[in-house]
Amino acid sequence: MNSVYFEEYVVGRSRASTGRTITEADIVLHAGQTGDFYPHHMDAEWCKTQDFKQRIAHGTLVFAVAVGQTAGEINPEAFSYGYDRVRFVRPVFIGDTLHARCTVKEKRDDPKRPHLGVVVELVESINQRGETVLAAEHLLLVKRRSEP
Repeated sequence: MNSVYFEEYVVGRSRASTGRTITEADIVLHAGQTGDFYPHHMDAEWCKTQDFKQRIAHGTLVFAVAVGQTAGEINPEAFSYGYDRVRFVRPVFIGDTLHARCTVKEKRDDPKRPHLGVVVELVESINQRGETVLAAEHLLLVKRRSEP
């Protein structure tokens, strides 16, 4: 486990994950877990009559995969404070392979907790064609090496 303190985060630094292919099983399992059986995800015949002509993955599934792909690095000095500005930019279809890119976008003081800082990471899920399908800002509360 690497300990990375607030002062060590560098705006503009990126990391990328390996790929993960979205399967029909992913969509069916996600529908069962969430109760979202909306026909855009579950009804192949109905989808043939719609704009995309095929089933699309749940946005929340794509988000969950992206979060999982970016969670590989464990930093005991930081913890997730939440996600802002989640956008489902393009549809994801069965058979699409996604990888995540995480870029440090911003660092700022935490006005309530001077021993912590806020690091904002731009999380992007990118398909096999290089298209961004999801974008979100991940807020981390990160311990400072020393208080300001």
